[in-house]
Amino acid sequence: MTKGFLIAATNSGVGKTTSSMGLMAALRKRGKVVQGFKTGPDYIDPAYHAVISGRPSYNLDTYMMGTDAVVDQFERASAGSDISIVEGVMGLFDGMDSTEISGAAHVAKTLDIPVFLVINTHGMSRSAAAMLKGYAEFDPDVHVAGVILNKIGSPRHLELIKGALDDKIPIVGALPRNPDIAVPERYMGLHLPEEKDLDYSQLAEFVEENMDIDLMLQIAADYEKERPAPEEIKLQEADVTIGIAREPSFCFHYPAMFDAFKNAGVTIKFFSPTAGELPEADGYYFASGYPEFHIKELSESPATKKLKDLAADGVPMFGEGAGLSYLSESYETEAGVFKMAGILPAESRITKKLQGLGYAEAKPLSSDFGTKNIRAHEFHYSVTEPEKDAKFAYEMLRGKGIADKKDGLHEYNVLAGYMQMHPGSFPIVDFVEKCRVNKRK
Repeated sequence: MTKGFLIAATNSGVGKTTSSMGLMAALRKRGKVVQGFKTGPDYIDPAYHAVISGRPSYNLDTYMMGTDAVVDQFERASAGSDISIVEGVMGLFDGMDSTEISGAAHVAKTLDIPVFLVINTHGMSRSAAAMLKGYAEFDPDVHVAGVILNKIGSPRHLELIKGALDDKIPIVGALPRNPDIAVPERYMGLHLPEEKDLDYSQLAEFVEENMDIDLMLQIAADYEKERPAPEEIKLQEADVTIGIAREPSFCFHYPAMFDAFKNAGVTIKFFSPTAGELPEADGYYFASGYPEFHIKELSESPATKKLKDLAADGVPMFGEGAGLSYLSESYETEAGVFKMAGILPAESRITKKLQGLGYAEAKPLSSDFGTKNIRAHEFHYSVTEPEKDAKFAYEMLRGKGIADKKDGLHEYNVLAGYMQMHPGSFPIVDFVEKCRVNKRK
């Protein structure tokens, strides 16, 4: 059985990331093995979880994965841990469109784990009680088992709030204002862990002093449930090598994608195109990230210049987001227009305006790209303009795609688009098989 809980909030920006990270740090300092998870499609929060816990943090997304796969992932990744902490997304009951799908509450119900609700108490006292009552009673299948009061202004402020709350839902945390532990944001999300020097020991001490961690662990134990054992995975013997770009330019990776590659018989070679690296491999994968901050180095990289010849030889490549721009003809930023790999007949440019955000669903236009619809996520500030005779792999049923409600620009055995894929939906075995066929040539 797996003990765990979910840290949710009334809305974004009220402290659930700080609370989640602080709890992980404090429990790790206690010598506990902590497994982190993130609700929804986010990449950056799990990166922090992984640094703090020393274990990969996995996404739990009921839209892209389905509920059964969410339970399976939770149990599989939690093996060997003492406690699992799931960080929510947005507000507790915010899901896709006006539904609960992919929201924190949906994940909490799917896993049947307790929820600790973070409330930003700045500028309120008795209203905190009304807010907690509403969230606790909105959906009786969601177990709001404790409240974390954030941004407490003073001991007097805390006493006012305590006086308004009843005893049904305990206060498990009362966090005073502390701007020193906030993680700054930027246009595509939080800074990456390696870009910001955070004192995790300070964060651990802050949470240890202001949260009742023992009570939270006891509540998690009281809610512990027997869940179906994860399905046994039949591992295929490794016979294919795939190079995966892993650096700030291509940094948005789901750990589940790495697992899926390995399960399909892949030996992974991580490399940095910006540094000029390009390992010998049977295929290559370029995820999304921040290429605009390293664009000159990417453009001049020997790795970039070699890719087109490899593509012409039939070497499979897959890209998403930044990978799409990188595999195209050029990428325009404020610094100018820079030549990219030149494989796909398109030109990309970064903008200051968000161009695509939200869940996507796409229908393959040919069985070459799968036989089932793909559920994915889009989040990009760039625009990609394909040539008139460009070929596409998917018709967008939901989401924006590259152009004309189509995504998945392809040339040779190279495929790239704006959809950011999760192995819960993307047919990764098909890509691996193309790499396997290429190897046999």
